Amino acid sequence: MEYVSALVPPVVMAALFIGVVRVIVKTQGGAAKSKEDAAVDAALARAESTHQPTPDA
Repeated sequence: MEYVSALVPPVVMAALFIGVVRVIVKTQGGAAKSKEDAAVDAALARAESTHQPTPDA
């Protein structure tokens, strides 16, 4: 029975890893892709505008 207890953790980790990869793949693209892209672009624009030096500096 020691072989069962030795194999369970790697099998569980492999199953969880496969699940995470499937979730990542499923959430790429789709109907919300343009909305997510727009949100990221807006956040990047805000971040870049706050890091711009002022002309009088």
